[in-house]
Amino acid sequence: MHSQNISLLAQKLRAKEFSSVELTQHFLDRIKQLDTTINSFITVTEEHALTAAKQADIRLSHGETNPLIGIPVAHKDLFCTQNTLTTCASKMLNNFVPPYESTVTQRMLNSGSIMLGKTNMDEFAMGSSNENSFFGSVKNPWNLNAVPGGSSGGSAAAVAAGLIVAATGTDTGGSIRQPASFCGITGLKPTYGRVSRFGMIAFASSLDQAGPMARSAEDCAHILNSIAGFDEKDSTSSETDKEDYTAQLNQPLTGLKIGLPKEYFGDALDQEVAKVTLDAVKEFEKLGATIVDISLPNLNLSIPSYYVIAPSEASSNLSRFDGVRFGHRCENPKDLLDMYMRSRSEGFGAEVQKRIMVGTYALSEGYYDAYYLKAQKIRRLIKQDFVDALSQVDVIMGPVAPTTAFGLNSKTQDPVAMYLEDIYTLSVNLAGIPAMSIPAGFINKMPVGLQIMGNYFAEAKLLNVAHQFQQHTDWHTHTPTLTEGA
Repeated sequence: MHSQNISLLAQKLRAKEFSSVELTQHFLDRIKQLDTTINSFITVTEEHALTAAKQADIRLSHGETNPLIGIPVAHKDLFCTQNTLTTCASKMLNNFVPPYESTVTQRMLNSGSIMLGKTNMDEFAMGSSNENSFFGSVKNPWNLNAVPGGSSGGSAAAVAAGLIVAATGTDTGGSIRQPASFCGITGLKPTYGRVSRFGMIAFASSLDQAGPMARSAEDCAHILNSIAGFDEKDSTSSETDKEDYTAQLNQPLTGLKIGLPKEYFGDALDQEVAKVTLDAVKEFEKLGATIVDISLPNLNLSIPSYYVIAPSEASSNLSRFDGVRFGHRCENPKDLLDMYMRSRSEGFGAEVQKRIMVGTYALSEGYYDAYYLKAQKIRRLIKQDFVDALSQVDVIMGPVAPTTAFGLNSKTQDPVAMYLEDIYTLSVNLAGIPAMSIPAGFINKMPVGLQIMGNYFAEAKLLNVAHQFQQHTDWHTHTPTLTEGA
């Protein structure tokens, strides 16, 4: 069951080959068996899941046709889930039970999917390795000594290990695509505003975007059909009409123009990763695509601009966590200032504190123009690079990360090296365009992802391109070998 896609599982559920309760129990048993090793879940909602599965079986018996009915999924633990612990992988929120449901999780509930729990992540989504969690590091199921990527590493690892069929993630600077690449699954970051951020605990409000993570592009299309669309509760939600993202999956790629940015293939890129990437691009040529050399000249400025803008917005967003209304509060504070200082110092981890301090500095009087305003101007240049490039080509392709998954604790003492892991993903968030990672090969038994970027609201085109690749290759069907306690 755990190696099958959403369409096939939906077909078998309707044929009554098994019930949603049986399917859900199968995945719950796998979580119990394997997740003590991987640590991909923070909270498992077994009782809630089995109750929801019984309701899904009733809906199926009434002839409802949504392909997600009865399908086990999980949500990154920064989506507020009513009456279910939502921690953001932080001590600050380790006792927070939201009184309301996020739009993404509510839409997934409405679709009939079964939430098995909340997945581990970098604290407040700040990280590229999933080592910054209060609940411990997540392990990569392909190599338990390697990171799964971050910040949506728990979701990626759980999908790769077959603990769930699909999961939600969020992407602020690559946090869906990079863990998808490291774990050998498919992950999509939609256009900014395509999916509601209501009830999604914010890191950087102008960059955060929710998206699906699954084995295949087809599965991601089913999830996106559920979660995309305008939401009046989110002021940044786009009113652009959503599509049926499965409708164009089987369109041929004849005449497709693929842009290859020269900046993505410089010295920073591991040469074996470059070879896998270019070999994948050759597959598209066989399917009728044409390759066009392009340039994104401001790519090298994406890291410095991102690491001013994102911490600045984080500094503002995280100011609400002060020990007063909810979340961690220090014991026996002497006065209000002491409560603020100790609650935040005790509640936030080192990486979160560092980014808050950087952001507060960049926004402070006398430095705003020099840092934050200048970073926003650079952001506009980066966006224009993509606009210019996508006027020449249909999609842009390149690597997701400079390397395959690196070792646990190998970069925790070198923040610059850690930040450089995001060199190929950050610019997409700064521009607000959609992008995805699909499995493209292996190096020393570790997965490598191919990044596909497209024009605003062109998710259907990206999914079509990815699906056609997956119809002619089998990289997305490979699974890690796991045994209990391994």
